[in-house]
Amino acid sequence: MSKSISGFSKLSKSEKIDWIVSTYLSNSDIAKNTIKQYFNTDKKLQQLHDEFIENTISNYYLPLGVAPNFLINGITYAVPMAIEESSVVAAASKAAKFWMDRGGFKTTVISTTKIGQVHFMYEGAVDDLRLFFNSIKTKLIEDSKPITKNMEMRGGGIIDIELRDKTENIEGYYQLHATFETLDAMGANFINSCLEQFAKTFKAEAEDTLDSPVEVIMSILSNYVPDCLVRAEVSCEIEALSEGDIDPEAFAKRFVQAVSIAEVEPHRAVTHNKGIMNGIDAVVLATGNDFRAIEAGVHAYASKDGKYKSLTHAKVEDGIFSFWMEVPLALGTVGGLTSLHPLVKVSLDILGKPKATELMQIVAVAGLAQNFAALRSLTTTGIQEGHMKMHLMNILNQFDANSREKEAIVNHFKTHTVTHSAVVEAINKLRA
Repeated sequence: MSKSISGFSKLSKSEKIDWIVSTYLSNSDIAKNTIKQYFNTDKKLQQLHDEFIENTISNYYLPLGVAPNFLINGITYAVPMAIEESSVVAAASKAAKFWMDRGGFKTTVISTTKIGQVHFMYEGAVDDLRLFFNSIKTKLIEDSKPITKNMEMRGGGIIDIELRDKTENIEGYYQLHATFETLDAMGANFINSCLEQFAKTFKAEAEDTLDSPVEVIMSILSNYVPDCLVRAEVSCEIEALSEGDIDPEAFAKRFVQAVSIAEVEPHRAVTHNKGIMNGIDAVVLATGNDFRAIEAGVHAYASKDGKYKSLTHAKVEDGIFSFWMEVPLALGTVGGLTSLHPLVKVSLDILGKPKATELMQIVAVAGLAQNFAALRSLTTTGIQEGHMKMHLMNILNQFDANSREKEAIVNHFKTHTVTHSAVVEAINKLRA
């Protein structure tokens, strides 16, 4: 049977499912039932989800959890998190409670500027291009007024446009490098529309002015936003780090050393920053923002000095332990899924309907809290003890354990080390 198809997008949802099942899946009845099992019984809500993307056949669920007790700049939040990984929400909650009793998290939005570029080729004299750009810059902005009018009424819009010479990298390559303020919108559509208008005006005017043609290659926003930056931090006296049988001075020293290793060793830094993104991505997803854009921008920022490094930093100075992070986050609380997805609306309501700058701070804190929790485990008990206990239920579900079996095995592993093989052995022993 041929596995290619023409006109797939024109098929009904039912027809798409039938073709996928009959062409690719061996057990068609089970596969079809599984796909349909995740349909929403509310037809209007299901249609809304179907229209988010193209060629939909079902819904793909992620758990939506809540991490309470986040004290941020004196305000207490319960932070919604959408993620599939065990122990992330628990770790964030534990870190939030730990720092609530020690003054909470402090945050500052450093800047909110976003970037877009028109990439073009030009083989003529660079001085002629500069003179032309300076003469046309005002018109570039003026011709974009129909696009920027509403944004400007709210206090945002185009901040500046620069001509950038990139011919050292590629012969004949230049940019119109534009900066924007998009307020509570992430702003991708707004920025891209402005850029395409810049390109249209620039090319049209160049034809009448420059001796050499301008070839526009593309007009697109950048997800690298080093000037859309937020800082999150915690600090306390070293003695206040004491909890249980942990020696605060030894813990602070090991913690700072662990961060220092991630600042110089890229192999460790990648995993270190992945832990930060566990917290960031979960809140970004829960609030209907673009986690792929955030991931790309954050990891680029971690490499801004020419080497991939830790995003977080720590120090002990004059008896004070400090832990902080500056991270670029281009987020929105209006537009896109924020006004369409019902659970996104709920998540934003839980957070008090924040502005984009407030959401930046909450998301950054979630990342910092996650990293603190991970490093605290790594430098004390080890990461697996807590993680595997949280992962225990996933293993039990893989073996279709019933409620009686789950209760017995969970009680067993309260005093035993959780490993996959140990859980399998316990299940088999119980069932025998």
